[in-house]
Amino acid sequence: MANDALSQILDVLRMRGSVYFHTHFNPPWGVRVPAFSNVARFHMAMRGNCWLRVDGADEPIRLSTGDLVVIPHGRSHILSDTRDREAVDVDKVIGETGYAGDGALVYGGEDDGRSCKLFCGHFEFEEGALHPVLDALPNYFHVPNTQSMNAYWLESVMRFVSAEVMGGSAGSDAIIHRLTEIIFIQAVRAFVDNAGDAAGSLAGVLNPQLGKCLSEVHGAPKKNWTVEAMATEAGMSRTIFAERFTSLMGMTPLSYLTHWRMQLARRQLVETSTPLAAIAEQVGYGSEAAFNRAFKRQFDATPGEMRRSVQ
Repeated sequence: MANDALSQILDVLRMRGSVYFHTHFNPPWGVRVPAFSNVARFHMAMRGNCWLRVDGADEPIRLSTGDLVVIPHGRSHILSDTRDREAVDVDKVIGETGYAGDGALVYGGEDDGRSCKLFCGHFEFEEGALHPVLDALPNYFHVPNTQSMNAYWLESVMRFVSAEVMGGSAGSDAIIHRLTEIIFIQAVRAFVDNAGDAAGSLAGVLNPQLGKCLSEVHGAPKKNWTVEAMATEAGMSRTIFAERFTSLMGMTPLSYLTHWRMQLARRQLVETSTPLAAIAEQVGYGSEAAFNRAFKRQFDATPGEMRRSVQ
């Protein structure tokens, strides 16, 4: 497991990056992407411009070459060449074009030099996995090419991933998954840099002091943690730590500890056949009964019920 708090969280959430396709859209065009749970979709404008309308957002967003947009919570959205272009469902577009997954998805009118090349994919999270950072993600976050200090690096990575998608060489899938996960982390960093404390738990996870504490808690969940011990890891006084932690993370330090332990326990339940008593001990509970009560409060199901439902 990685040592930084955000990587540890994404590991528990089982985040996996995937790529759908790269596009070659020629005016006039409009594509509607339906809602889908447990994913954060992303699009990067590799060349040209387009408009993005996200369900629930007040205004459309203009994407220009090098821009990256991430749309958490699986919200439906429309990509188009003009602000108000009528859109066609993406499944219908794929059917009409006969796109089979190889090369670019070509759609729209004749190529007149105004085509928009997008790189499209998503970040998927394990169904049932929960964490405050997911709740803290906005309807969308837009990383303009000129706004992020990592813009050139990010664009280079995206182009490398695009080349892997088109090349289809051995090992491409593994490379694509790893690099798209890096893209998500970089996009989150850019969002927090711009939003500050308004980013909530994301700002807390990336805060140097709170992040150090969270990393230690994540790595040693069975330790008998107290607020004082957590504050010491953060290098802060108990009072200031508790106030800062609760303000950013949206829960008290000890509530977060319980939440994290339950997420680890859930993963053990659904992925292994480890006895319940052993799982309880691994996440810091001296008795199986206390573990069962805490788990039921978190998931509204006992550990045994959770394991049977998965099976």
